[in-house]
Order: sequence, then structure tokens, then C-alpha cells
Amino acid sequence: MKNRFVTIFSMVILLSCTNKPLQISSPDQTVGIGFSLVDGQPKYAVTKNNKPVIEPSSLGFKILQQTNQINRYKVLSSEIHSVDKPWEQPWGEFRVVNDNHNELIVHLMETGANKSLLDIQFRVFNDGVSFRYSFPEQNTLDSVIILDELTQFTFPEDQNVWWIPVHSENSYYESLYRKNRISETDTINTPATFETKDGLFLSIHEANLTDFASMTLRKTDTCQYTSELVPWSNGVKVYAKTPFVSPWRTLIIAEKPGDLVTSTLMLNLNDSCKLEDVSWIQPSKYIGIWWGMHLEKYTWGQGSKHGATTELTKNYIGFASENGFNGVLVEGWNEGWDGDWSKEGNKFSFTKSYPDFDLEEITSYAVMKNVRLIGHHETGGAATNYENQLEDAFALYHKYGVNAVKTGYVNKYLDGTEWHDSQYGVRHYRKVIETAAKYHIMIDNHEPVKGTGLQRTYPNLMTQEGGRGQEYDAWSSDGGNLPSHTVTLPFTRMLAGPFDFTPGTFNFNYSVREGTRVNTTLAKQLALFVVIYSPQQMASDLPENYVNQPAFQFIRDVAVDWEKTVVTDGQIGQYITVARQQRNSDNWFVGSITNENPRTLTLIFDFLDAGKTYEAIIYKDTDESDWKKNPTAITIEKMKITKDSKINIYLASGGGAAISLIPDGHKFPQ
Repeated sequence: MKNRFVTIFSMVILLSCTNKPLQISSPDQTVGIGFSLVDGQPKYAVTKNNKPVIEPSSLGFKILQQTNQINRYKVLSSEIHSVDKPWEQPWGEFRVVNDNHNELIVHLMETGANKSLLDIQFRVFNDGVSFRYSFPEQNTLDSVIILDELTQFTFPEDQNVWWIPVHSENSYYESLYRKNRISETDTINTPATFETKDGLFLSIHEANLTDFASMTLRKTDTCQYTSELVPWSNGVKVYAKTPFVSPWRTLIIAEKPGDLVTSTLMLNLNDSCKLEDVSWIQPSKYIGIWWGMHLEKYTWGQGSKHGATTELTKNYIGFASENGFNGVLVEGWNEGWDGDWSKEGNKFSFTKSYPDFDLEEITSYAVMKNVRLIGHHETGGAATNYENQLEDAFALYHKYGVNAVKTGYVNKYLDGTEWHDSQYGVRHYRKVIETAAKYHIMIDNHEPVKGTGLQRTYPNLMTQEGGRGQEYDAWSSDGGNLPSHTVTLPFTRMLAGPFDFTPGTFNFNYSVREGTRVNTTLAKQLALFVVIYSPQQMASDLPENYVNQPAFQFIRDVAVDWEKTVVTDGQIGQYITVARQQRNSDNWFVGSITNENPRTLTLIFDFLDAGKTYEAIIYKDTDESDWKKNPTAITIEKMKITKDSKINIYLASGGGAAISLIPDGHKFPQ
């Protein structure tokens, strides 16, 4: 595609004493943002179709080096720019993303003794707004200690919000989403999703989190949140040196819930790819010696049930090769798993394997089978121990052709003192990604800091956990993830980027903790491969549970890299239908899932090419399917589908449907 790039630039010099508001609108004129000074304090407001979305709200920081607790500013000048530029992702939910926005930059100077400078940069897209703070290089402000951020989000009314708490349950964002009024919440994580009385759907998050603390939202009034940065253990929020910029504060504004899902606002606010060669970065499907540990069939540590053995790994590689999987993940291969590893992470070695795991033999066998070993680095939260071994660990994997690594940080704190989502954690995770890129290694990060679109800049950051995944269905004391969880994730957690949720469980008859199991039907497990996006997608179950299962064909066929994505229908926490076109192909895949309530949905196919007929292979619930009583009941049927087709499809309680669509005369690649 020929690139289009249009930039319109103008600068307006304003009198330093003026309080005249500055305004800018989206390219389609439906979204607006206004900036003003009220008694010297910066404020902003947001509108959609000329109706308030965010009421006038404060901006700024409390900085140790500045004399006033709340700094007062005057406007020096402002700039307006416009951009309309498509760019292509090496992988993603869309091959081509269009960056189309208008921008306002306001240059401010503190009126106090310091005369420090601050720029606020606003960008307005057709589907939302964003802003960030920029501290230019200046004589009066060099090294900066940020004590608090003063950014407010003031809503016109007490609205519904889907949210998870901050740190009170765990440090990994692994909580079930709640739905409450703003006034009923306390401090919440982002992305946080809101529904207004006017029927709009909003999501507050951040983009390009670089060398800064993660933003959470602290309720400071009935209809208001204030940014609460995650602190270092000494209470400081951010250490910085001018010049520097903050992450973008983002607000997606959608008229339908599905439009939240397909927004590319966050990606557009990240820097362009910094890697010169991305040819080695390849999406894939994989299996792993992992679920068996959660089911207590195998152990991570040494002993009679040790899972990471040469023999078992080669068996998995053979199965992967026969069924079209690109990789096999193996956990528990390296020294350090014996004992309480989650509290003794400093004992992990990332270059020394256990005696029953022969890395060279396994990787040689994998090459013969056209499969790659996926490496694993669990740190137990001992970030410094990991950093000290990073170069050697990635060099070892690179030597043996291991080009993907799953990392883990199972501990409340990093190095015993610091939050995962503090500036300390943000710096650590970035170092891992950058070092991995040097050795052509892709990263699947578990127990991470939340995603903020960094995969655009470093596309070797393939996927992350950062949410409550399917592993909870093995052992969680609350019985596992309820069916409503997976129909809430697309509108909440998934707005932060790819999620290694690990769908694909076929066997529901296991017992690790009484009352806990996968709370879906089999058809819904298939649909999750389409609904919950990850470019490295795991089929979670034990290989033997896939043998002689006709439904397994969908997992073999489904793509992991996409040309485009469409949400045809959906309601938060109720149901969703997602259609995705396979990249470099005319094939489409559809996933439709529901919560605890059975329902019949009318599926439309207006996303298909006109004039083509497709063969649809439909994997769906039966009339007898039920996530509690009869989860494995499934039926598979074929029919012809065109762009004008409409079909009614029944989704059982906790159920779903998965559809493959192949143009007549085409076949799935083998």
C-alpha cells in the first residue's frame, strides 16, 4: 500500500496572561478536547458529539524540586498538527493500522520562582483522546522526583465501571472483573471500562509506558478518579531527568462495545518499530509440558514425576509435528525448582539443566521434526538474579535455536521489595525485551506489567499474561473462571494487548481441588482461539486428550495472525462474536461465546467478499450442552455461506461456537 502522510502545522503565540481556552477536534469532528488554565492550574475536558464525556479535570504533577505543591502556569505558545498515515504491523489483529489524528501541544511555564517548563501534548482520534506530559531540557529543572500525578478523570455522572483492584488480591492483574458504580469503587487498575447513561462505552488506560510508573486510578469523588502512580518501596513514584515524557493517558470513546475491541488508538501512540530485522518474529501455535503440572500429574522440581524430561519432551515434539504445531513449551527444565522456588528465586540457574533434560538432544530432535523448543525462565520474582544471567541465558538458547521464551515472576514483589508495575518493574521488563531482541528471541511474559502497546516498538514482545487465565480452572479455591469472565475480557483486559490465556482444554474430568474445573463447553474452548487474541496461542490440554477428537481439527486449522478483525456483535459480560481474516489468505474464522445464560444469536457475514461462496465448518453446542452438566457435547456441520447469509446459532449455558470459512476450491494449509 502506498503510504499517505499529511502534516498540517501552525503555531499560535499567546499572551502569557491569557486564559483563553484552546480546543481541538478529531478528524471527523465528533470528538473534542479543550485545554484551559483556571487560576493558573491546567485543566482539560472531553466531548463526544458536543456532549461532555470528561468534565473539566486537573492536570499536572507534584514534584519534589518545585516550590509549590500545586504549580501555577502561564501559556507561552501552542501548536496544532494533523496526521493521516497508515503503517503495517509485522503481526497483529490488523495488518494495516491507520494513524489519523489531530494534535495540540501547549507550552507552559511555571509562574513561581523556578520558571520551569512543561509541555502538554493532546491527540484526538475519531475513537478517543490521549495526552501526555513533556518536560523539556531546562536549567531550572534537571533531575526530577515525582511524588504524585495530579491528572483527574471527572465524569458527568456516577457511571458503571468494569474494574479490578490494585494489589489487594495479587500483583499480576489476576482478578475477576467487577461491575459497580464509580462511587462504589476505590483504587482500580486500567484498562477500566465505563458505560455512560448516553449509551457510550469508554476505556481509560495508558500507552507507551516507558521508564515510568504504571498508572492506577484512585477514586477521589463520586464521579472522579485521580491518577495514582505505583510507587517505589521508598514512596517515590518516578525518578527522571529532563528531557523526558510521561506515558500517554488514553480514553477510547465508542458507541458500541465492539468498537472498544477494534480500536488501535493505543498502538498508534507507541513508537515505530526499533528492530531493523523482524523476519525472525513469527506467530505460532504451541503445546506444552505445563498443564500436567497444574493437574499434579507432573512436577516442576526433580523426582519420580518430573515433567521436563528428554523422553517426555520428545514425545510432545512428535505430537506437535504430526498436528501442525510450531513449538513445545517445557517448564521445570533448569536448576532451581526444588524447594519453595517462589520464595527462593535467587537459586534459579538459566543455563544449567537438570540431569534428565538434554537440551542439545531435544533441540536437535525438534529441528528434525520442524518444531522449535520454547524456552522457559521462571524467576520467582528475583529480577536482579535474572538480569545477571540474561546475556548467558539468551545466548544459550540462541545457540540451540530456541527463539521464543516464556518468562515468569511468581512473587508478590520483584527482588522482595518492588511492585511489578512500578518504575522498577517497568525498567526490568524492558531490559528483558531489549536483550531478547539482540538474540532474536520472542517473549511471552507472565506476571508482567500491563500491556500498553509496546509490541509496536518491540514486536518480539509477542504476548503476556497480565490477567486471570485458564490455569485458574485447575486449582482456584473459588471454583475457577465463571463463564462471564471470558465475555468480559475482550472489553477490559484485552484492550491492553495480546493475552496468553491458554484455551483448548478438552478433558473436563480432572480433580485437583474439589469443585474446580474448566467452566465452559467444548465448543466455547474452540471459540476462545478466535475471541481471545494471542499471536502465540497455546493448546493447553495434554496431547492424549486430543487423540480421536474431531473437534481438535479446528485447533489445527485456526490461524494466529490476522489481516483484519471485526466484532459483529457483543455486550460486556454477556456475549461476543468476533470474526478474523487470516493474514495472506481469504480464510476467515469466527468465534462466538456467551456467559452463564444460553442464547440464540443471529450471525451475519457481511465482512466476507462479495461474489464468493465459502464452505463453513461449524463447531457448536448441542441442545443438551451445558457447562456444568454436559460440557463435551458438540456437533460439527458444514454449509455454504456468502456475504448475504444469516444463520441462527444456539449457544448453551457457558457455551460457544467456532466457525472456519474457506472459499470454495481452497483448502487449509497442511
